[in-house]
Amino acid sequence: MSHETTGIEYLFQDPKIHLDERVRDLVSRLTLEEKVESMLQYQPAIDRLGVAAYKHGTEAAHGIAWLGEATSFPQPVGLACTWDTELMRQIGSVIADEARVYYRRDPKLNGLTLWAPTVDMERDPRWGRNEEAYGEDPYLTGELSKELVKGIQGDHPVYLKAVATLKHFLGNNNEVDRGIGSSSIDPRNLREYYLRAFEKPFTEGGAQSMMTSYNLINGTPATLYHGVNDIVRGEWGMDGFVVSDAGDVMGIVNDHQYYDSHTPGVAESIRAGIDSITDDAELSKQAIREALAQGTLQEEDLDRALFHTFRVRFRLGEFDPAADNPYASIGEEALLTEQARELSLRAAREQIVLLKNEHELLPLNPARCGKVAVIGTHGNEVYRDWYSGTLPYRVTPLEAIRAKLEGEDAKERVVYRDAKNRVTLTAANDGAKLAVDSSGEMRLSQDEEPTVLTMTDWGYGSVTLHDEHLGTYVTSDEETLRVTADEAYGWYVKEVFGLTPVGQGEHLWTTWNGKPVIAGTEGSLKVGEAEKSALNAVESNAPTASTVSGQSQTFQVETVSDGLAEAIAAAQAADTAIVFVGNHPLINGKEENDRPGLELPASQQRLIEEVYRVNPNTIVVLTGSYPFAIPWVQEHIPAIVYTSHAGQEQGTAIADVLFGDYAPAGRLNMTWVQSEDQLGDIKDYDIIRGGRTYQYFEGESLYPFGHGLTYSPFEYNDLRTDAPKDSVKSIAALDAVDTLQVWVEVTNRGVAAGEEVVQLYVRPGASRVKRPLKTLCGFQRIRLEAGETRTVSFTIRMKDWAIWDVTRDCYCVESGEYTLLAGASSADIRLEHPVYVRGEVIPPRQAGRSIRAENFDDCSDIVLDESKEQREACVRPRTPQRSGWIAFHGVDIDAVSVVELQCRVSGNSSDATIELRLDAPDSEAVARVNVGNTGGAQAWVTLSEAVHSVSGTRDVYLLLSGEVRLAHFTLGANATEDSGFQA
Repeated sequence: MSHETTGIEYLFQDPKIHLDERVRDLVSRLTLEEKVESMLQYQPAIDRLGVAAYKHGTEAAHGIAWLGEATSFPQPVGLACTWDTELMRQIGSVIADEARVYYRRDPKLNGLTLWAPTVDMERDPRWGRNEEAYGEDPYLTGELSKELVKGIQGDHPVYLKAVATLKHFLGNNNEVDRGIGSSSIDPRNLREYYLRAFEKPFTEGGAQSMMTSYNLINGTPATLYHGVNDIVRGEWGMDGFVVSDAGDVMGIVNDHQYYDSHTPGVAESIRAGIDSITDDAELSKQAIREALAQGTLQEEDLDRALFHTFRVRFRLGEFDPAADNPYASIGEEALLTEQARELSLRAAREQIVLLKNEHELLPLNPARCGKVAVIGTHGNEVYRDWYSGTLPYRVTPLEAIRAKLEGEDAKERVVYRDAKNRVTLTAANDGAKLAVDSSGEMRLSQDEEPTVLTMTDWGYGSVTLHDEHLGTYVTSDEETLRVTADEAYGWYVKEVFGLTPVGQGEHLWTTWNGKPVIAGTEGSLKVGEAEKSALNAVESNAPTASTVSGQSQTFQVETVSDGLAEAIAAAQAADTAIVFVGNHPLINGKEENDRPGLELPASQQRLIEEVYRVNPNTIVVLTGSYPFAIPWVQEHIPAIVYTSHAGQEQGTAIADVLFGDYAPAGRLNMTWVQSEDQLGDIKDYDIIRGGRTYQYFEGESLYPFGHGLTYSPFEYNDLRTDAPKDSVKSIAALDAVDTLQVWVEVTNRGVAAGEEVVQLYVRPGASRVKRPLKTLCGFQRIRLEAGETRTVSFTIRMKDWAIWDVTRDCYCVESGEYTLLAGASSADIRLEHPVYVRGEVIPPRQAGRSIRAENFDDCSDIVLDESKEQREACVRPRTPQRSGWIAFHGVDIDAVSVVELQCRVSGNSSDATIELRLDAPDSEAVARVNVGNTGGAQAWVTLSEAVHSVSGTRDVYLLLSGEVRLAHFTLGANATEDSGFQA
């Protein structure tokens, strides 16, 4: 049948043609300028071909954001605490349904390529975006994000419901300097930790999109990182498209200062795998045109990128009859359904973690708990984060608790105190008092009654000020202050202020960005320009005073009502006190801002202590986007409950747990440490040597990874496998290519139904390298009736126990004994079972072949950087002022007659040297290469130096000093640059 008779004008319009052929046909019909225009996030309409405009990128971290009301789910940090893969798939499906609704409303602006999930590994709880990701374990993150991807994209063999964009690739776990900093990640950390979280969502989840990160990876901007093409596409087979993060392609020049102009960065980004540029459209297009004219970018490069983006659009059904696509019929009926509301409540319940429950204080019995004091800001609030979207409604804990105690005396039985101070502000220089009129205008007046503002102390010098009469917050712009904001919200949270004591009862009042609030003309208030001393005082919380143009910068803060005293009185008069504390998701930790500390705000800590002092039946409900260091609370408070900011049903879920209508079974997705002192530098991405995450942390945690209590005791029995017993080893044994079946019996010994998260870990035995203390390799969330026993099964591929062998650049399952550990957390192990794996013994390195410097076994004061002449990374000292070393264990020097050390190096200082030492970093040098200044950090040369007589299998140490970079080296006789590469 011809196209003429079917009404099909172009080959790409024929659904019967193979998908790839259709996509290539469409791309081939675009003019060069149309191709350039289509490389951006907002792809234009091409009317002559019947191609509609399309936008890549709709935020959907835990519900559709910024388009209007949509079902809200808990923050991803909370979703991870559910440890529920099926729940994640269902949530993904709801998110995609609602994306389809908004897409039908406006397909030009509301795209179906969703920017979720965030798969970044959370090896540091101080990360400002901790709320957005799934925790510190790559297996848990991979499994949960994989299922969310499946839910978003649907299960149709041809069409996609929507598209999941995994972000941010790679090594993005700090906000300070994220746009200029480099994440130093050696091959073992990369392969065994950071990449593993991303792998399953692609290889098993089929994710069709990925976003690169802002940072550099070993000195290379992430948009230029070879792993996008080599690993994500090459090894994992991702056949969708890659998008840059907002502003990051221009950031190659603007932030990284990697190139002097945008043209080379844009061209190289496209060649490195960026298919869609989320950036300044005109600058990006001009750079593409210039690169094409210069020959640094070919039209074929654009064709390849556009093949990826349009292929996804085809799979979304855009170019096919709606009747062929089962998702095209999704309409308004799919928005805010009752089923979605119930799923939101289920998720909010499942993510709650019972951290402590001494003397079985929980659950509360409505008939016996007596008078209840609900205390704290979070008791009657539900906050949203930057990616929450617009909540259709919100149930606060106070509302839900009162509903639990419904009856004529409910209001009398539940007393609420927010523990906030009500204050007035007075200019210290002339006694003029702050007054607010009905329009929200603020002024200083000698005659009017002062306006009482409710002050919330968020800690670390941050407060918000609220006018309860108007129902709005004080906010600022660059010049003025008004009381007009409905909530503290925005990319820049301009409702946050500082009121820093400066002595004599006076305070320095500063805006969100550290500028002083000063008196203007005729009693007005305005935003001044702070002197450096004032700004420094705000940043360091140091008490000091400052003036601008001779005007007073200080205010007196008079307490009209003492929130703490009111809370204490309420707690003292109550039978049960429930103290709600936690963070505001947009204050003191968010995108672009890492957390200043792990502790609760000092005012919240004091609130807990004072309430507990007068009422021992105190329960703490901690609402947070991240782990907290709360050792005093853990030691003293009998019951502690943790929840993330859980969306529209947050209050209902909390009340259900507190009163036993739902038995909590959430598990922590991160280790909670005792204090920040147990953490290293937030920019240190080496979890192995840094002792990070439960896998390598040897200190005493506050709460271990996987921790979470229940209302019913669960018993574990009969951990067994299907591996046959080895006649020689006398334990179960199998080969490295095998799959292992594991079973464990779990019994609910309680009097009520409950849920348990059964966790399976593996502890490796002897190894050539430092291995994790234990690693998660399976989990299941199950529900058991009282007295019920169930056999829980796990399927484990032995290849998943592989390490990255830096001597041969490949994964390797080492021969040896491994121990399976089954239990309720990483620290609550109930059963153990050994198995022997017949794998490999990693051979010694052979001298005489080139060894890449990045493939060291150990190091000190070393970071990985970029070698522009090679696709590998190089190493250099962390600072030029301090030497660093790298170690290569077990080098067989007898393999050749070693007479020479040959190094591929660059030097940028006269004192740049490399010393060869054996067996210990402080041993006597057996060779020294004087590198000096080779002409710059990327001016690479090969230098050689004779080696004193050495023999045997030795540990090789290379000591680097000065501004020196090492890409690879060779120990051998008459070594040449072409001697071949060995890791």
